[in-house]
Amino acid sequence: MRFLMLGDAVGRPGRTIIRNRLTALRKEKEIDAVVLNGENSAGGSGITVKVMNELFDLGVDVITSGNHIWKNREIYAWLEREPRLLRPANYPPAAPGKGLGIYEHSGVRFAVLNLLGRHNLEEVDCPFRGAEALIEGLPSDVKIVLVDFHAETTSEKKALGWFLDGKASAVAGTHTHVQTYDNQILPQGTGYLTDLGMCGVEQSVLGLDPHVVVPRFVNKLPAKFRLAEGPLWMCGAIFDIDEADGRCRTVELVRLGGEV
Repeated sequence: MRFLMLGDAVGRPGRTIIRNRLTALRKEKEIDAVVLNGENSAGGSGITVKVMNELFDLGVDVITSGNHIWKNREIYAWLEREPRLLRPANYPPAAPGKGLGIYEHSGVRFAVLNLLGRHNLEEVDCPFRGAEALIEGLPSDVKIVLVDFHAETTSEKKALGWFLDGKASAVAGTHTHVQTYDNQILPQGTGYLTDLGMCGVEQSVLGLDPHVVVPRFVNKLPAKFRLAEGPLWMCGAIFDIDEADGRCRTVELVRLGGEV
């Protein structure tokens, strides 16, 4: 089976490039399911019910998230209702929603696991122990496990990839919005990429207008962020996975765009 994992969609520009490119890419690359990180898909921070439904209508099968999932309170109830919308699994159990979902395509069941890193982010439960326990608890017929690790540091992402080698089919990082070039198959068959990148305006600061962001680094004064304008890019990776044993065969980078 072939899975497309897409980096953080940033606001309307991110949704626009997905609308313009996803359908053709699914057909061309024979994609079976699409996993997208949507925690910044509404206005550049958070997600709303309207945007969630828009992404599903555009062909996204599962929406993962990260620390910004809590931005809009209207989504809290939908984290309980909508199994295709995930929040990081290592938030405390009392938090709305779930971080692990089991889905099916053409009779094959697969799992998507969403995790949050702890370095330079929030004090959440251990993503390593949490991931191990959740994967070990999966039904025996679920051989394919895709992991979105929403984390800040490359070291933590690399470490989780190695920790889950042979336990997960794919481990892909999100959150930094910068696509890395280290797509690889780890020794025990886990496909790995440190960061999928983002869907949004490439000439920006993580999808935001640099004319607003740069002065904050210079003068340390608060300023309201706004989304950047310019050429759009859709970034991610395609993981080709053996449905019999869950081992990844190839990891192909996706970087499409150039349109305004």
